[in-house]
Amino acid sequence: MKFSKALLAAFLGALIAMAAMFFVKLGVFTSIISSLSSTKSETATTVKPNSVLYMKLDYEIPDRSNEDDFSSIDFATMETKDATGLNTILRNIEYAMTDPNIKGIYLELSSIPTSTATLQELRNKLVEFKSSGKFIISYAENYSQSAYYIGSVADKVYLNPEGMLDLHGMASQVMFYKNMLEKLDIEMQIVRGPNNRFKSAVEPYFLDKMSEANREQMDKLLNSVWGQILMSISQSRNISVEELNQIANNLETYFDADKALEHKLVDGLFYKDQVLNELKGLTGSNKKVNAIANADYAKSYDLKSSSKNEVAIIYAEGQIYDGKSSDQTKIYSENLSKTIRKAREDEDVKAIVLRVNSPGGSALASAVIGREVELATQVKPVIVSMGDYAASGGYWISANADYIFANPTTLTGSIGVFGTFPNLKGFLNNKIGLTFDVAKTNENADFGTLTQPLSEFQYAKLQENVVKTYDAFTNLVANGRGLRQSYVDSIGQGRVWAGIDAIELGLVDQLGDLEDAIAFAVQKAELGSDYKIVEMPEQKEFFTRLMEQLNGTDDQIDAAMRQKMGVYYHYFEGLDNLKENTGIQARIPFDMVIE
Repeated sequence: MKFSKALLAAFLGALIAMAAMFFVKLGVFTSIISSLSSTKSETATTVKPNSVLYMKLDYEIPDRSNEDDFSSIDFATMETKDATGLNTILRNIEYAMTDPNIKGIYLELSSIPTSTATLQELRNKLVEFKSSGKFIISYAENYSQSAYYIGSVADKVYLNPEGMLDLHGMASQVMFYKNMLEKLDIEMQIVRGPNNRFKSAVEPYFLDKMSEANREQMDKLLNSVWGQILMSISQSRNISVEELNQIANNLETYFDADKALEHKLVDGLFYKDQVLNELKGLTGSNKKVNAIANADYAKSYDLKSSSKNEVAIIYAEGQIYDGKSSDQTKIYSENLSKTIRKAREDEDVKAIVLRVNSPGGSALASAVIGREVELATQVKPVIVSMGDYAASGGYWISANADYIFANPTTLTGSIGVFGTFPNLKGFLNNKIGLTFDVAKTNENADFGTLTQPLSEFQYAKLQENVVKTYDAFTNLVANGRGLRQSYVDSIGQGRVWAGIDAIELGLVDQLGDLEDAIAFAVQKAELGSDYKIVEMPEQKEFFTRLMEQLNGTDDQIDAAMRQKMGVYYHYFEGLDNLKENTGIQARIPFDMVIE
């Protein structure tokens, strides 16, 4: 009886505590909603005279901003965060060029965990901003290499006197699982075609270091991307590429701010208060600097248009999977196909710009999406804009477009396929003592099980499928790009190319960013200035996102881990990908980290 009372008391206590926590969270949530709702009732943010557009950029910049007013709130922690997308940042810079209330841009940088092609697109827009005659000031306590790449565009670059400037070159570190899998008694059965020697995504399963072919492509890729970075810094800072390489080789500025000043990488060693004083002088302010952040500035101007002619920007961002899902951080074949089909059938949509930012994924899903792209080109112009990645499956869905733009540092190509099929028999039998037996009606009725190895017949069938899929891939590229299939095979074989090299190979048509792709689409559709931009697919409603965050869906958990682990997240991502990497894949090495 006492035990029952104690148990009942504990249960009631837990219930009361949960209820209290619920009402506390509800109170905080209600106050946030109330405060944001009052803000939402205002038509626009008012930009004060003599303001500066403030950019911190200390997050992984997505291609697209979330449209609702609550996108800056993480309801799991009740904290605000900046998640302004590249589309909004570029648009802000464009509007700031002619906004009389904006005197310049203030970049407060440290580390920008974003891939090079996105940064290059952003940097090019900042260079364009300087043509307006307005200033750009950059400041950091410490400049990471990515942050300095952006900051170097500024009229004045300042560094904290005790800070450092990281300029050390580029490296790609690949994690290999061979020894771990052997210790666990797990066999990764790998199927790849005879002409896929550069398809290095499977190498970590059976090697403990890079193959000669992989090292060859990585050296070429890294030098192409690094060359683009050095050329930009050299032009902005008037320092030779040779000197920049020497600084990087000797790590001269890594621990020494004075060396950064000596080599003219920065214009002054300032504390933040000194930088703010300079901004006051530049804006004519006697008190504080009127700084407006990206998210707020985006609400200060009206994007509405009365035109009935639409140019649809369709965002294809993330790994490619079969089927459909509510997860908008990845590409699902049914979801994206439906979006492309909707744009194709909409008579108001006169042209489509497909923004591809994907390392690839399922070969089947890529083929399904590619078919919709092909159908769309028969009705209206379809222009591809490649972001950080448009490789393997990402290239597959691009190849049928009418015209392809890529950034010089876009990772593209990787025309190749592979299959991986884990055999866990040794692990299950020898490590944890599980054994299995099977009854079956046909000889291969148990095909695909993880508890036994593939038979020679099953492996041959899979090999046949991989070869067939690679042939379909190269044939698609040949037809889409007007090339011979034998030539596509010679530059394919799974090899990854930087955009600057891909244009010489005929894999892309022109170096350019999203704005260039939009302008080209408008021209092809003969719209002149009579058009408006619509972004697709439709984003989730606020309360749907809220419930997902509070319930901790996979994409929210993934985002939280990414934020906590920083650059080390890629190692976890590689391990997590072991379970996803089954079946026939068209994907570049998922755990490739360029630092």
